[in-house]
Amino acid sequence: MNHSTSNDWVARSLRSVWHPCTQMQHHEQMPLVAIKNARGVYLYDHDGKRYLDAISSWWVNLFGHANPRINAALKEQLDTLEHAMLAGFTHEPVVELSEQLSSLTNHVLGHAFYASDGASAVEIALKMSFHAWRNAGRPDKQEFVCVQGSYHGETIGALAVTDVALFKDAYGPLLRAARVVTSPDARNALPGETAQDVARRAAADVETLFEERADKIAAFIVEPLVQCATGMAMHDPLYLTLVRELCDRFDVHLIADEIAVGCGRTGTFFACEQAGIWPDFLCLSKGISGGYLPLSLVLTRDSIYQAFYSEDIRRGFLHSHSYTGNPLACRAALATLQIFRDDDVLAQNRVKSAAMMAALAPLAQHARVANLRQRGTIFAFDAIEPDANRVSTFSRRFFATALEHELMLRPIGRTVYLMPPYILDPEQIADLAARTRAVFETTLWN
Repeated sequence: MNHSTSNDWVARSLRSVWHPCTQMQHHEQMPLVAIKNARGVYLYDHDGKRYLDAISSWWVNLFGHANPRINAALKEQLDTLEHAMLAGFTHEPVVELSEQLSSLTNHVLGHAFYASDGASAVEIALKMSFHAWRNAGRPDKQEFVCVQGSYHGETIGALAVTDVALFKDAYGPLLRAARVVTSPDARNALPGETAQDVARRAAADVETLFEERADKIAAFIVEPLVQCATGMAMHDPLYLTLVRELCDRFDVHLIADEIAVGCGRTGTFFACEQAGIWPDFLCLSKGISGGYLPLSLVLTRDSIYQAFYSEDIRRGFLHSHSYTGNPLACRAALATLQIFRDDDVLAQNRVKSAAMMAALAPLAQHARVANLRQRGTIFAFDAIEPDANRVSTFSRRFFATALEHELMLRPIGRTVYLMPPYILDPEQIADLAARTRAVFETTLWN
């Protein structure tokens, strides 16, 4: 049995692993956390310390770690079929998953194309849109439109429709620039304005752009209801309704990036449902496999699918990933969907979210807190940091303090957010809210 301590594993990791979204030099002052095992809402390190996973391990773990029902499904699948290429072959898990997801869209989106991660799903949607227009005899429609502050991934195509300078600036020379329109972020409300007023103003900006360039624009991509990586910027569903109408009127595809906000995160299984619309392409990843295995997919309409259906190989969508539609990942996703059905998860989440918001409510009165907000199981507030020299270090100071309180919370800039697993019980909800408030108070003075 290996009796290495957390420090042993940290030292070995720093020598051999290049960690994502990390300036590695920062770990000279803020050590890595070496996780040994996990169960439920908790992660455990090699020294027995327990951390409440308040961000679902980067927004993926919906029903807790080591979930017995997902574990059982994977063990059964492992003895049946671990992988088979999806070109020229098919298998039960990928067919069942595709059918169930289509059913959740009322069969409006009836074709699923699989990949392994969110950025890859975005790449697929962008390429499909461009290629569909070309196959339709409209090759000039090559441009893409994204929202100010949007994040859609860090591969070259996805980065081109991302508007977060920290990720994008270094790679500018490699990118084909997208058109950027005003964000519908409700925090942009002018005096006397509502979130719907902000949505109308932002949609008017889209309309102006479409009037000028719709004949050149292939697709508009949006994170429905919450722009996560830019600081949990939340907008009214009206924005999606208006954008859908504009895309229809000007003949532009609508891509809904539901990688972070799908699978129940915003209160409905798909965020787009709250606007009463369906996109032309819907990207899913993260929570779809319950946080177990890499899986992403793009759902699209039959009209898009038919644009590629031909004897001519050049009109086909010639895109692939080695692990496309992996049976194990698909089986984890099927087990995840089964839990949604068996436990009436969306209804339970409404009750738990109300309890969490009530527990966090005292923060709204804090002199150093702005914009306490919620959408489904996503909670966020912005820290007010009067000292400009401390703004850039707020996130790291908060994260380090949270670890001292055995809490995994990693702010985005000055935005503290919670995106916990759906399985929190009342005691854990109260504990998470109390610890969040304590960490915030301590961070202000660190």
